[in-house]
Amino acid sequence: QHPTMTASPLIYSAMEWLQSHAHHVSLWDVTIAFLGYIISSCIVERLTNKNGPMLWPVLGIIPSIPFSQDEIYDWVTRALAKAGGTFWYRGVAFGGARGIITVDPANVEHVVRTRFGNYPKGKYYRERFRDLLGDGIFNADDAEWKEQRRLATSEMHSSRFERHSYDTMRELVHQKLLMVLEARAAAPRDDKPPLDLQDVLLRFTFDNICNAAFGVDPGCLTVDLPEVLFARAFEEATEFTLLRFLVPPFVWKPMRILSLGHERRLKEAVRIVHKFADKTVLDRRTELTKLGRLSDRSDLLSRLMEDKNHNFSNKFLRDFCISFILAGRDTSSVALVWFFWLIDKHSDVEAKVLSEIHQIILRRCPPVGRDAHQDVVFTPEELTDMVYLQAALSESLRLYPSVPMEMKEVQEDDVLPDGTELKRDDRVMYCIFSMARMEALWGRDCEEFRPERWLRDHGRRMVNESQFKYAVFNAGPRLCVGKKFAFMQMKMVAASVLWRYSVVVAKGHRAVPKVTTTLYMKYGLPVTLRPRVVAARKL
Repeated sequence: QHPTMTASPLIYSAMEWLQSHAHHVSLWDVTIAFLGYIISSCIVERLTNKNGPMLWPVLGIIPSIPFSQDEIYDWVTRALAKAGGTFWYRGVAFGGARGIITVDPANVEHVVRTRFGNYPKGKYYRERFRDLLGDGIFNADDAEWKEQRRLATSEMHSSRFERHSYDTMRELVHQKLLMVLEARAAAPRDDKPPLDLQDVLLRFTFDNICNAAFGVDPGCLTVDLPEVLFARAFEEATEFTLLRFLVPPFVWKPMRILSLGHERRLKEAVRIVHKFADKTVLDRRTELTKLGRLSDRSDLLSRLMEDKNHNFSNKFLRDFCISFILAGRDTSSVALVWFFWLIDKHSDVEAKVLSEIHQIILRRCPPVGRDAHQDVVFTPEELTDMVYLQAALSESLRLYPSVPMEMKEVQEDDVLPDGTELKRDDRVMYCIFSMARMEALWGRDCEEFRPERWLRDHGRRMVNESQFKYAVFNAGPRLCVGKKFAFMQMKMVAASVLWRYSVVVAKGHRAVPKVTTTLYMKYGLPVTLRPRVVAARKL
């Protein structure tokens, strides 16, 4: 400024500038400026993020995602393949969602094992599940998680629990599941609409996991398929909790405070679930006080309550058991639904499964007569020997994992093996669904249903794939503690059903993944059941 000129400020605040120039600014000027900002931001984004999905101003990745949720996992798979295995995402402005999605097994191993302590479930995950799960193992981190993990491993891997879980499964399969299927298969043809197999299997796994965790049978699986309040409330509590992952926190948190919409329904569902669980814990505590022992019970609740080295609170026991119900209900049932859907499309695999079962039955001493084939109850040893069936289930899980995507939260700045730099509070998601469809990991036939990829030594043994490439049961220290339980349950159901019935998916039915934490069939799985005639089998 020239010394003779009157001094004037050269720096204005944005508000001061707008106030002084408001009479000169038209709507057209604002529109042009806004469009210029959008265009320039998009150009910069494309130059700095050449391979990943477009991250739009304000809206982040949202406009790039397909409108139809039927296509979401296929879209993620294509985006990951184009980006070379890892891409950045950002959610709506002020929503706080920012991080990467990856399918690189080296990245997965780094996150879930090498730097395990730096990648907990994190606040983002825990605060969404806290109302339902409290501090249960499924929603815990650090020392709290380690103690619950130790307890779960000790109890679930004990011979006592293994016997209890097998006995419970056997009774549920033969006294309930097969009776429901037989009633439908034996119904007159005119009165026999397709059966929703997904609903039936969800009922089975819910009753089974409640028996294992709480030592109670909710009674969901009977011939009339009744509506059970606790089961319905648990399903609603899970679904409405998962909505919190799709809705920005500045939306769902006020809704929770004001008890509006799905948050009001979530609160009521959680109240019913907790009331049932609290009553079960209190009743069992009363039983222990009255009898002085629970030696006749082998469920997790009873075993923890009788642990003389700990004095667990009722809330701890409730949260612990509810977490197990959540972990065991949907995962196994969804896996079985996809398995039966794939078997219907691959008759050659079905024939091999039946042949294996038949050979195992023929080994019995004394041999089982043909008339008794329909009454066969498989022993734990026979289930273990069903190697081809396990390969088929493993392949089904590879293509359609029950949990298609896992998420972790970054505690401290870090660099992944592929060079991706992460900052504190970023999120790391690894897409298990997409990993199965990467040629670099599984070969050119990666999208084919081929159980043989899991077999070696002429089909006598299973291939042990890296848990970081096949993360269906999670990996590292958080590897699913119930993996053995899950496979026994799935093999018991699959073998018992396929031996007796041909399961035929309703013609024209389209099965698609649903965008939730677990992989559901969007429209259920309508099937018809055709009883098998043993004497006519070609095995």
